[in-house]
Parts: sequence; C-alpha cells; structure tokens
Amino acid sequence: MNIEVWITFVLVAVVATANPGPAMLLVSSHSIGFGVAKTVFTIAGNVTGLAILSTLSVLGVGSLLVHTPMAFTAVKIMGAMYLIYLGVRLWRKGLSPLNAKTDSNQKSVISLYAQGVAVALSNPKAILFTTALFPQFIDPNTNLLPQFLLLISTFISLSFSCLLICAVAVRRTFTAIGNSTLYRVIGKLFGGTFIGAGGMLLISKNNPT
Repeated sequence: MNIEVWITFVLVAVVATANPGPAMLLVSSHSIGFGVAKTVFTIAGNVTGLAILSTLSVLGVGSLLVHTPMAFTAVKIMGAMYLIYLGVRLWRKGLSPLNAKTDSNQKSVISLYAQGVAVALSNPKAILFTTALFPQFIDPNTNLLPQFLLLISTFISLSFSCLLICAVAVRRTFTAIGNSTLYRVIGKLFGGTFIGAGGMLLISKNNPT
C-alpha cells in the first residue's frame, strides 16, 4: 500500500476513533467503577467487535447489511435497546470505586469484555463506517489481503489506544476528586446519556439506502 494512502487512512481513523460515542462512554463508566486494569478487557472486547465488523465489511457482508433496510433496522433497534438497558442499569446502580471489589475477578472480567463486544457489534454507525471506509483505501490492482490486514490492524490499534487514553484520563480525574456524591451524580449522568442515545437511535429515521 502506498504510504500516502496509509497516512490518509490513519488521519481519518484517528478522527473517527476520537469521536465520543457509546464505546467511549462505556469505557469511561467502567474505568471509574472498576479501574483501568479491568477496563482494558472492555476495550479489548470493543476492538474485537470492531475487528469482526471490519472483517465483515471486507467480505462484503457489511455492504449487504447496509443495503438491506430490514436487516439494518433490526440491528439499529437491537443496538438502541442494548444502550437503554445499559443506561437503566447504570442509573439504578450508579458508579462507585468500590464496585470492582464486590464482584469476583472472573465474573467482572468476562462481563466487561462481553459488554465491550456487544456495544461495538450493536452500533449501526460502526457498521456504516467500516463498510464505507475500507473500500476507499483499497487498490484492486494489487494483492488485497495485505491491504486488508494493514487497514484492519491499524484501525484496531488506533481504537484501542484512544479508548485506553480515555480510560486512564477519566480514572485519574475521578480518583483525584474522590467525592462519593459526584460519583453518584456522574452515574446518573452516564446512565441518562446511555438511555438518551438509545432513545435517539430508536426513533431515528436515518436509512443507509
């Protein structure tokens, strides 16, 4: 792949991964409640989901989904309902730096990873993005597999790095503050944001076709 093309892809991907969304919100809430070390599993789950979406877009499945209104709508509804579910749980339970101590390590790690995967796979914007992005940087006249591997690995690495920076920054900020009342308020805020995002996605009439 031409180095100029790859650099352009990196710039586009950096903007996309740094854009706040459900994944960043999820990572922020987990970082506050479970710490950065365990939130790495959330991030790993999210990039696993992105890797799956990227692979599907390369195989053409993503394009088929985007151009099948019923299938795309079904994904959008499932994604919206999952965000609302996360929001309701967060609203009710709130955030606390002690949450990680009340769960077993095995259960919390598996749960965090699974939530990361689910948020990535149920995000219709991620499906649209991966389906539209990758073909723009592929040269059909050269070997396709190395190009696909380079783009996917670059995208995943940037996503992981961006989410990890977010987790560290949020955790340090709230550790410095150390105010239990603020934790409860932010828990409500994050929960309400999840619910609002799910509701907006649910009533959205945007159609990829």
